[in-house]
Amino acid sequence: MGLDQYAAVKDENGEAQELAYWRKHNRLQGWMEELYARKGGEAEFNCVDLELEIEDINDLETAIDNNSMPETEGFFFGEDSYSEYEEYYKEDDLTFVSNARKALEEGRKVIYSCWW
Repeated sequence: MGLDQYAAVKDENGEAQELAYWRKHNRLQGWMEELYARKGGEAEFNCVDLELEIEDINDLETAIDNNSMPETEGFFFGEDSYSEYEEYYKEDDLTFVSNARKALEEGRKVIYSCWW
């Protein structure tokens, strides 16, 4: 058990294709939870689709570059994901940003979801 996180692209037919997968990247989860709340989300942020727009991707890239994603705790989240961020997460996060930006430019939707 633990935090599993996914990003997917959806085409005009609603077909989803996996774009990224993370395991126990709690700081990314915290960043997405804050975004969900800013967009008006009120339910528990678990098994909820969060649509990401280009501004969100740009803000995420800034947070990655500045190592400013929030420290986030939770029973299923594991240890702080920044303890080994450079080694395990940063490159994948930046690859996700690049791929998400491309998908959005192509007119597809980018969705983040998690399960814990």
